[in-house]
Amino acid sequence: MKQFTFPLTAVLAALILAGCASSVPPRQVQVDTPAAYREAAKLDGAWQLAHPADQTDRGAWWTAFNDPALSDLIVKATQSSPTLDLALSRVKQARAAAGLADADRAFQLSTGIGPTRQATATTSSTQWRAQFNVSYEVDLFGRLSGASRAAALDVQAQEAAYRSVLLALQADVAQQYFAIRSLDSELDVLRQTVTLREEAQRLAQHRYDFGDTSELDLAQARTELSVTQSEQESVQRSRDQRDHALAILMGKAPAQFTLPPQPLQYVAVNVPAGLPSELLERRPDIAQAQRQLAAASERVGVAKAAFFPSLVLTGTGGYASDSLSNLFNWSSRSWLLGPLIGTALTMPLLDGGRNKANLASADAGYEGLIANYRQQVLIGFQDVEDNLSALRTLDRQIGFQDSAVKSAALAAQLADTRYRNGSTSYLEVIDAQRSSLSVQRSRSQSIGQRAAASVGLIRALGGGWGNIDAGGNAPLASVK
Repeated sequence: MKQFTFPLTAVLAALILAGCASSVPPRQVQVDTPAAYREAAKLDGAWQLAHPADQTDRGAWWTAFNDPALSDLIVKATQSSPTLDLALSRVKQARAAAGLADADRAFQLSTGIGPTRQATATTSSTQWRAQFNVSYEVDLFGRLSGASRAAALDVQAQEAAYRSVLLALQADVAQQYFAIRSLDSELDVLRQTVTLREEAQRLAQHRYDFGDTSELDLAQARTELSVTQSEQESVQRSRDQRDHALAILMGKAPAQFTLPPQPLQYVAVNVPAGLPSELLERRPDIAQAQRQLAAASERVGVAKAAFFPSLVLTGTGGYASDSLSNLFNWSSRSWLLGPLIGTALTMPLLDGGRNKANLASADAGYEGLIANYRQQVLIGFQDVEDNLSALRTLDRQIGFQDSAVKSAALAAQLADTRYRNGSTSYLEVIDAQRSSLSVQRSRSQSIGQRAAASVGLIRALGGGWGNIDAGGNAPLASVK
């Protein structure tokens, strides 16, 4: 049995139209970038502009802080974070969706066997078929290739999102770590102050017992001890909460993890800020926005292609027989080119406005992603400027606080000596010790903020810089 239902002219038309493709809007969006960061001019030579390349491996940027405990935490968090696993699953889903889009462009082959029952007013019969079915849609106007490119760009966007989550995780671990260490420094100062307050209370009690002072001094000494102990508990509570948050970043329950206490030392890490225009290449969130914008551009083209004809080539070959016992005889072979029902070349005429609505939706999505891309770029510049400003001002602030700590310690020592010699009241001692405690705590907080701002700048720039060992990263190339 031979049937030809597919005209040759349709094949020729397919060959002629195969080169046609619907137009898509441009994928590049021009963004007016500044020639330099505003805050970079105020760094007094402590910074210099770098020229990082997009292909440069950012590597283990946290090793610049030269803190083995921090490096160990970040590597472990990278290996066990549920947030990172979730981002990785989305990459795998996007890759699977891209595979489905590519499959629509390939030849489709299927096989099957089964009976067909047919009857007239006088007779009935059963025909058995065992056949291979082949179909292929000719991509006349680029609908299938556009969908495939959009899906591939979605994969790249999800990979950029994964790197953004990875960078955020690493930065969050580092910032929580430095925040805890800063609180450890405050607790160290408060513990020393509590010891001094206890000694002052004993001295006030001794002098009161011998009638050298009034009960007012003793009451003030007790008050200052209680107030300092209360502040110590408050800082300890903040420390515990930060420790719990760090445990979650590590992928552990708070009961399974705690960071041993250790006061924070001054962190002096200078990060080359780079050129503003290169920020567009360094930050993974901006790269994600770029890929999403390009994918939306492709989908506009796909929506336009839906207005044009589609051509599906089909074929069937195998065996057909009225008797199952004779189904696989050579004389029972049959083949068919073209669809059994319908047409190969179809053109939408009336669809109730479906294609028009799809195109309007694609256009709106594209416009929204243009705005999103521009917004991400502006946020990137803000993040860099904020952290540059923080580092500049904190460096000067810590310098002033160093002087204040020395002066306050000397004032407290002199006041204590004067009180012991009976030359002044206990109020002078209290004021001097309060000032000393305040500036020491402020300095510890500023050092922690300086470390956090260093991490924030690295995060704002899209990762590390230079040729740093890539240990601790989770490359996506291995995830297939």
